Amino acid sequence: MNLLNNYPLWIAISAIFFAQFVKVPLQFIMTKKINWNLVTSTGGMPSSHSAGVTALTTSVAIDSGLDSTLFAISAVFATIVMYDATGVRRQAGEQAAVINRLRLDFQRMISDIHVWQGKTYKQKQEEFKSLKELLGHKPVEVFFGGLTGVLWAIAIYNLFELF
Repeated sequence: MNLLNNYPLWIAISAIFFAQFVKVPLQFIMTKKINWNLVTSTGGMPSSHSAGVTALTTSVAIDSGLDSTLFAISAVFATIVMYDATGVRRQAGEQAAVINRLRLDFQRMISDIHVWQGKTYKQKQEEFKSLKELLGHKPVEVFFGGLTGVLWAIAIYNLFELF
């Protein structure tokens, strides 16, 4: 199989892009605001990590069969990625939120004792960069990311069969 005909690879990559792009309209439906930064950010609904690994696993199952070694490797890999998305990465995001709150409290304390009298609030904010808080996923985001990947892989395979 040459690289251009490696359907599991291309389906997994396209599922990641699809899941990242679909975050924008989903967020718009919920908030009535368009945020194009979601296309390149981590976290959110649906999980593009889950979409990618489940699309890969589904594609490998279609290509190689459920009894293949490649499917076993892909399924275990997908499970680890999805577990990590709801576990370690989510906890890191929650810790970032606490650290950011502590940072703001510290800034207020410094301002209250007039150490930075000559600086504006905006200048003070620019000196402290916030940590990214949206790192991981809620379990529902991982579930729908996984479902997106499975459905994407099946749809793309069926589309290729038409040609």
